[in-house]
Parts: sequence; structure tokens; C-alpha cells
Amino acid sequence: MSLVARHLEANGIPTLILGSAIDIIEYCGVPRYVHVDFPLGNPCGKPYDTEMQLAIMEQALDFFESASAANSVHRLDYRWNESEDWRDAYAEVTDNNREELFAKGEERRRQQALLKGSGKPFLNKIE
Repeated sequence: MSLVARHLEANGIPTLILGSAIDIIEYCGVPRYVHVDFPLGNPCGKPYDTEMQLAIMEQALDFFESASAANSVHRLDYRWNESEDWRDAYAEVTDNNREELFAKGEERRRQQALLKGSGKPFLNKIE
């Protein structure tokens, strides 16, 4: 995305990158970057937390309007969880949660298969 953003900017189209990999962005360089310290793949917030997602998008768009200098970086102050130990435990599979995670994956695949035939998008939260 960094290369695409730089190409678009060079051709007069303003861009904004919203992400969670600040080390990559700083290395590649982009005109405007909003950083959220969340697990990769979740820069707009926690899945199904629409209030958080909307707030992040609003702040990103506000930054997009105001940032004028090249390589502008804005860090948003959101936390993935209260303890901030998500880096140690995020997506960790252990003997304690292996069966539960397997069951959730099987249920998700079952629901996706049912919806695939109906033509509806799979956007429902699995409990």
C-alpha cells in the first residue's frame, strides 16, 4: 500500500494509510499515516465494535484534512484491551484453548457454507 500511496500522491491524488505496522510505514514512507497499536489486520478497531471503528475512522479523516507535511504520522490513543498484553496472547493456541478454538472455527465454516449458497455476505458475528 505504501508504494501505491506514493504513486497516487505523485499524480496529485491525496492518500491516507490507516494501519498497525508503523515500522513498515516508517521504512517505506507514506504522505499521511494514522497508526493504531492493534494486532495486524485490525487497524479500524475490534471486530463488531462499530462505535470504536467509527471513532477511529472519524479521527483518521480529521487527520487527513489537517495533515499537510510529507510523512505525517498520527498515533491514535486506543487500547486493544485493558492490560495491553495482547502481543503475548493474541491468537495464541494452547492446550487450554485448542478445542474451543477448533469448535469456533468449525462453526464459522459451517455458517459460511450455509450463507454461500444463499448469496448473502458473511457478516454475522459468531458467538
